[in-house]
Amino acid sequence: MARNTLSSRFRRLDIDEYDENKFVEEPEEAAAAAEPDPAPEVEALLRERAQGVVLKVLTSFKSSEIEQAVNSLDRNGIDLLMKYVYKGFEKPTENSSAILLQWHEKALAVGGLGSIVRVLTARKTI
Repeated sequence: MARNTLSSRFRRLDIDEYDENKFVEEPEEAAAAAEPDPAPEVEALLRERAQGVVLKVLTSFKSSEIEQAVNSLDRNGIDLLMKYVYKGFEKPTENSSAILLQWHEKALAVGGLGSIVRVLTARKTI
């Protein structure tokens, strides 16, 4: 056995610094944290409204304009688009599924399977 097995000199990198779940309160956020958060019902209502607006915008596109719109997005934009497409599949309205399938097809062509994997495994949801 080596003599220096209990030595910690080799540990020069703090791996906890890179943990995304580590909470560090910053001074600007401390003032905002003192204010009460909106009620969970209000937050859920705002999310529902935002999803409704995005789905209305997605369904208002013409089929010929979808590809151009998807091509103008970066990787994060395509991932966000896929999140909203899947959210739209959860609560379909009249003829929305056909249009969302077109969006999904075009986003898949640009973003690839990686986009689907990132959306399905993301911790943050919309």
